[in-house]
Amino acid sequence: MLEQNLSDLPPIPDKIYFTIGEVSDLCKLKSYVLRYWEQEFPQLKPNRRGNRRYYQYKDVVMVRQIRDLLYNQGFTIDGARVQLSKSDNTHNAMSSTKEFIKNALNSLEQILAELKTES
Repeated sequence: MLEQNLSDLPPIPDKIYFTIGEVSDLCKLKSYVLRYWEQEFPQLKPNRRGNRRYYQYKDVVMVRQIRDLLYNQGFTIDGARVQLSKSDNTHNAMSSTKEFIKNALNSLEQILAELKTES
């Protein structure tokens, strides 16, 4: 479900923290949308240091799930909130792990392709 609809999005880099601008680019959303979603979805809580937001990998995956529910599956904000609250932590952890493995595999394939062209 989620993996199919996110094929147009770039892979999530293996980083600890992402700025709101990076998340905006990774999820193809405007920054103000992310700030609004923070108010609407209790699951989305980036770390704050001073005036800056720092999203973790799990937050980026959550933003992509919200994006999928709203833009691809046709849920309203309220419906997406209910849908996310129904999801248990195990499902979210599995989805996050799948996304991480998929991105790692894509990165390795890119490295392999670059090594092949160099030799």
